[in-house]
Amino acid sequence: MDAEFGIAGRAGAGVPGFVRVLHRAEDVLLSLALGAMVILPLAEALLRRFWQTGIPGASALTQHLVLAVAMLGGAVAAREDRLLSLSTLTAFLDARWRSVAQILSGACGAAACVFLAQGSIDYLRIETGSKIALGIPLPLVLGLMPLGFGLIAIRVLYRSPGGWAGRAVAALLAAAMVGGAVFCPVSPEKMVWPCSVMLVLATLLGMPLFAVLGGAALILFWGKGEPIAAISVSHYDMVVNPSLPAVPLFTLAGYFLAEGGASTRLVRVFRALVGQFRGGSAIAAVLVCAFFTSFTGASGVTILALGGLLMPVLLADKFSERSSLGLLTSAGSVGLLFPPCLPLILYAIVANTICARDGVTLSIQEMFLGGVVPGLLLVGMTIVWGVLQQPRGAAAAAPRFEPREAMAAVRGALWELLLPVIALAAMFSGLATPVEAAALTALYAFVAEAFIYRDLKVGRDAPRVMAECGLLVGGVLLILGVAMGLTNYLVDAQVPDRIVDWAKGSIHSPLIFLLGLNLFLIVVGCLMDIYSAIIVVVPLIVRVGLAFGIDPVHLGIVFMANMQLGYLTPPIGMNLFMASYRFGKPMPEVIRSVIPMMIVYVIGVLLITYIPELTTALPRLMVK
Repeated sequence: MDAEFGIAGRAGAGVPGFVRVLHRAEDVLLSLALGAMVILPLAEALLRRFWQTGIPGASALTQHLVLAVAMLGGAVAAREDRLLSLSTLTAFLDARWRSVAQILSGACGAAACVFLAQGSIDYLRIETGSKIALGIPLPLVLGLMPLGFGLIAIRVLYRSPGGWAGRAVAALLAAAMVGGAVFCPVSPEKMVWPCSVMLVLATLLGMPLFAVLGGAALILFWGKGEPIAAISVSHYDMVVNPSLPAVPLFTLAGYFLAEGGASTRLVRVFRALVGQFRGGSAIAAVLVCAFFTSFTGASGVTILALGGLLMPVLLADKFSERSSLGLLTSAGSVGLLFPPCLPLILYAIVANTICARDGVTLSIQEMFLGGVVPGLLLVGMTIVWGVLQQPRGAAAAAPRFEPREAMAAVRGALWELLLPVIALAAMFSGLATPVEAAALTALYAFVAEAFIYRDLKVGRDAPRVMAECGLLVGGVLLILGVAMGLTNYLVDAQVPDRIVDWAKGSIHSPLIFLLGLNLFLIVVGCLMDIYSAIIVVVPLIVRVGLAFGIDPVHLGIVFMANMQLGYLTPPIGMNLFMASYRFGKPMPEVIRSVIPMMIVYVIGVLLITYIPELTTALPRLMVK
């Protein structure tokens, strides 16, 4: 596991001592920020519940810790070369042209970071006298934004190939881009299209995704003559959203499970319960993957954590290598619709801001309830396909059900099996807010893995796992923050309103709209990761969906189901990359293995789309 999840010690012997100290300090600060995010909401909830008091400004402090995690995690992701990019073109270039592409894309990414840092400084100056809570000045936290973007720019340039010569060329190119924009003799409005073409080229060459979205926002604001500090304001508002702390906290719980021995215990449970059926190992694989993904957020951690454990099990039960590869790659995101999955929370946060303008509310709890039945449908379809892949002769040799082994397996994993119950009971009982429920879940997972099962060493493993979680969350939040700047520009330019007017004038049936929406979202899933799609695409489609009378919960689950399909869709389906890395298979082989499951998921998406009661019945029943 250490080779897959741990980030400690990556600096290496060739890195100067002060750099290793800086890396260690970043990891420690990231771990402390996440730890404080767990403690503050729980302390607030306990004080409120039993002593009718609280911690002054606890919510504000927790929200601003998310900003700290976003910027520190983003800087660590850049340090470890883990910033997500859209393009895989460089993988098909020879070494020389790959180096050229990396230098050009790195220079463009660094230039975008410079302007994002400048916008953050401008915003910081505006908020000079503001306070967060307990007298803590807001600029103290806002200062992390220019610092983080500056560190990322330096690290993107440092990653340039060709040693110091390549770094110097990239730095000179970045400086030329910055200088050209600042001292441009041509009207910025006339430079929008040339700069946009350059941005598209840099995207194809592998520019980090956050820089692509941030660069698009920078170009558009610059072309309109508006201050780029507006992007930083949007970034700040998004990252300190009151509900957003639930995202890193639920993800942290998933990381504790993935790094502990939960995978082995859960596989034992599901094999003991369903192993006697035909395709029992496939059923167990899908169920345990769904369990993990609901906490890890379909981030690929499920494939990394379970792939090495489940692949030998499937092969031993006579599944072919291709069908095993396809099943595990597909099942890596099959829990996307189950609470408390990260994308469901993000969708509820973003869509609610749009719905509120039309007097409609959308809660995280409603999205959680709406995803249960469609999630079970996709899990069931995945299981059926998996069962059919096992030869009948192999199924006849399946072991008999052993009640004693089943009971022992359940007892052995009881604390982990109770984790979803704890999380959802805290949230739906009204005893805790979503953020407090997420903090309780993270603490519960840590206590279970560190003190009950003792798979995690508190002093050695916990900080490393928290830093790795912060790296992932920071990279995601970095994308969300800059993407919100682009989204706000589109909203201010009345792009959603124009889409609504066009749709109402051109499409006269909600059924046709939903069909067109599915086709559009499949294309989005081919080209964009789920997090940036939520920020950029959801504000555009929610208004149209409301205009056609589509329930926002139903629209959200349709969106999520399409994005689950997107995890398997070339060119940037995340599960394809994770499976290729985890199983050591070339990308074309992975793609061929998942084609049957893509067809299965297309059928599932259509059922979810055209039978809205699958999504809306449970939320309406629970609300009633």
